[in-house]
Amino acid sequence: MGKTFLCQSLSHAEYFDCELPRTRRMLEDPEGFLDSVKGKQIILDEIHRLSNPSELLKIAADYYPTTQILATGSSTLGASAKFKDTLTGRKRELWLTPMNLYDLNDFSNTDLSYRFLRGGLPPFFMSPKFPERDFQEWTDAYWAKDIQELFRLERHYSFQKFFELLMAQSGGIFEATRFSKICEVSRTTISNYLKVLEVTFVVHLIRPFSTHRGTEIVSAPKVYGFDTGFVCYHRGINALRLEDYGLLWEHIVLNEIQAELQTRDIYYWRDKRGHEIDFILKERGTNTLTIIECKWKSSKDDITDRNLKAFLKRYPKSNVFIVSSDVKKTYHKKFDTTYISVVSLPTLIEMIKPITTVFI
Repeated sequence: MGKTFLCQSLSHAEYFDCELPRTRRMLEDPEGFLDSVKGKQIILDEIHRLSNPSELLKIAADYYPTTQILATGSSTLGASAKFKDTLTGRKRELWLTPMNLYDLNDFSNTDLSYRFLRGGLPPFFMSPKFPERDFQEWTDAYWAKDIQELFRLERHYSFQKFFELLMAQSGGIFEATRFSKICEVSRTTISNYLKVLEVTFVVHLIRPFSTHRGTEIVSAPKVYGFDTGFVCYHRGINALRLEDYGLLWEHIVLNEIQAELQTRDIYYWRDKRGHEIDFILKERGTNTLTIIECKWKSSKDDITDRNLKAFLKRYPKSNVFIVSSDVKKTYHKKFDTTYISVVSLPTLIEMIKPITTVFI
């Protein structure tokens, strides 16, 4: 898929496909292999197919410092028992999310409606016809290659039903008991399924931010599907309605934040009266919060939104952004003692890039 294409486009590096048996046999002797490529730039694609990938990378980092290795793996790589060594201090990680806005420019198609329906996986986005069958084939391959190889879960029907329901209800607050009866498994099993989906980056848990435990939601996460194409497919959407754009825009904003900041440390806020803020970032070492409200279309009424009022009453020292698809030029409004910035998505990303999102 996308990462293999990117790897093969790096003409200066020597490419090795670990899916191939002959490559795996070559790498059974790590020192012999590393001696043969000493001082070179190499690519080890699908490295999780090796029997002990962390050993190879550790030896390379410790004893072959002039050899540069680009290693790729599936989203299950971090969950694999094969990676017994975390390689702390020896590696830099890059998370390839579904396509972001810059990718749309590169593909010469910036139509967000098209991106919403097709999703952000390049083969689906580029397909000459709507890739309806491809969504199910991807799901089947995910079960067979990723889930069965690493987790060996039983009850294919229950897991797939849970996956489909999460995609259809993406962006909603998660309650395990709601799914257990429909999927015909226990609440504990549902929680385990969710952990598997999260660790393989197929869903993202956005956990609640709270310091006022008596009045705020403190435990129930929101769950987002990793890609809008799968969300639309499992909702049965093949033509967008006006009411679909807001939620799908929220997914795009989340994807952009994750792609650019390379973090999953993103939170939401909700109080027990139903007021809610889409996303919250917390800057390391400070009490400053950055709150992000997603609006498909901007409106002057956004500035006096009841959700913003309720949040700022509790957390007045916050940086507030309203991110909208139709904003071309940033403008600012004062709300009580707080200035609110109404911005485009690219502008939002540029303004929040310095933030390291660690929840304390």
